Amino acid sequence: MELLKGKIAFITGASAGIGKATAVKFAEEGADLIISARRIEKINEFADELQKNFNVKVYAVKLDVRNKDEVKSVVASLPEEWKEIDILVNNAGLSRGVNKLHEEDYEGIDEMIDTNVKGALNIIREVVPLMVKREKGHIINLGSTAGHEAYSGGGVYCATKHAINAITKSLRLDLLGKNIKVSSVDPGMVETDFSRVRFYGDEERAKKVYQGITPLYADDIAETILYMATRSANVNLAQVIMMPVNQGNAYFFHRE
Repeated sequence: MELLKGKIAFITGASAGIGKATAVKFAEEGADLIISARRIEKINEFADELQKNFNVKVYAVKLDVRNKDEVKSVVASLPEEWKEIDILVNNAGLSRGVNKLHEEDYEGIDEMIDTNVKGALNIIREVVPLMVKREKGHIINLGSTAGHEAYSGGGVYCATKHAINAITKSLRLDLLGKNIKVSSVDPGMVETDFSRVRFYGDEERAKKVYQGITPLYADDIAETILYMATRSANVNLAQVIMMPVNQGNAYFFHRE
């Protein structure tokens, strides 16, 4: 059964990790996809794979969500048939370092805020009006357990994910009466490129994050996003917080 046949989904940050896994899950269920990432070669290659393996239509675009003019241009230039977006998965995001706030690197601060907060807002600002016009749609934001609790060494990242939590709740209120669902998936530890990016490519340091614990994987989050996106029209799963069984909250873990 193709649960998303005839639907168009727009997934940001789709060249790797949760975004890529979600695109595969959606394609398996028959969705046509708009996929975006900063790396045009990777996103084009992935688009070819999806079309070949699942016989769905895929519109791939190079997009840096931090650049509002680029976001405006990309959304405005979508062919008319691609503007009927049913599902937006606001996935693009990252963390940089584990510095204490008073020692934080300015470049890292800007990158996290510009990507995780401003990037999400840029996409919402341009895509959601298309949904409002049709009175139809579903926005799924990628949050984090870090959006519910703060921890040392993650002040800026936690702040950005608290912002996503607030944005999701406010947007849901803004869209009441418009027949548009607004949800968030808030994962704990997920083994993707997240830690490698956080530690600026330090593979050994990234591997240590997952030592002694079985984390969540990108497919776990993608399955949850798919579940959210395929509920009955009257059902909105507003928020799902998910963690590995040996994670207690954003800070405490049991390692074997």
